[in-house]
Amino acid sequence: MRTEFELTRDGEDFVARLDPSQASALGEALSYARRGNAGDAYLRVLLGAGRDVVDGLVQRLRGPHTEPLDVRLRPEELHVVLSALTNAAAHFVSPDGRFPQEPFLIRLGFFRENFDALALAIVNAAYRAYETGADEVTE
Repeated sequence: MRTEFELTRDGEDFVARLDPSQASALGEALSYARRGNAGDAYLRVLLGAGRDVVDGLVQRLRGPHTEPLDVRLRPEELHVVLSALTNAAAHFVSPDGRFPQEPFLIRLGFFRENFDALALAIVNAAYRAYETGADEVTE
């Protein structure tokens, strides 16, 4: 997966240029958090938004994508995506407190390091966008 993350500011919103694997990883992270009968209250605690927002993001990211795509995100939606990425690892802990790779990879289709790198790239890109006030930021 590409670990560079392109984030452009457009007023208060962001436009993320995602390669197909990034879109897939974000969609998988959101879908995993949304799994089963996850209710609004649970999702608000976990991600900062309810089912409607999460489902809307999943729909916008759904592929298959063969080319990069631009996804417009409100700051709250970018927070939801970041929360989904960072939350995923917490659900794959062995009884001895380790973070096993195999179940994570099997369920989500990516290594944990891919999620961590993508989350860090989002954080850095958002920070630079706000810090510099620039219209376009590439991380």
